[in-house]
Amino acid sequence: MASAPEPSAAVPVVTPERVLAVISLAVPVVALLWVSSYAKLEPKIGGVPFFYWYQIMWIPLSAVFTCAAYLLLNRDEKNRKAAKAGDDQ
Repeated sequence: MASAPEPSAAVPVVTPERVLAVISLAVPVVALLWVSSYAKLEPKIGGVPFFYWYQIMWIPLSAVFTCAAYLLLNRDEKNRKAAKAGDDQ
């Protein structure tokens, strides 16, 4: 019985790009779920208590981290496609 040929250079499932993408998505989640780290009133900025401005600060920061994860996963996908194209030849 003939078995399917194994690819010579299979792309690993866990790559540095994927690990960094997961970390960049987890940072805002952990920062906002750890409520005891920001459940305080001081320091105030423009009269706004720390509790509120800390959460508002994470809106653009979360966008930056999400964009970084997107770019990392795109790079990983391009590398996978290139490796697959190299295996097919």
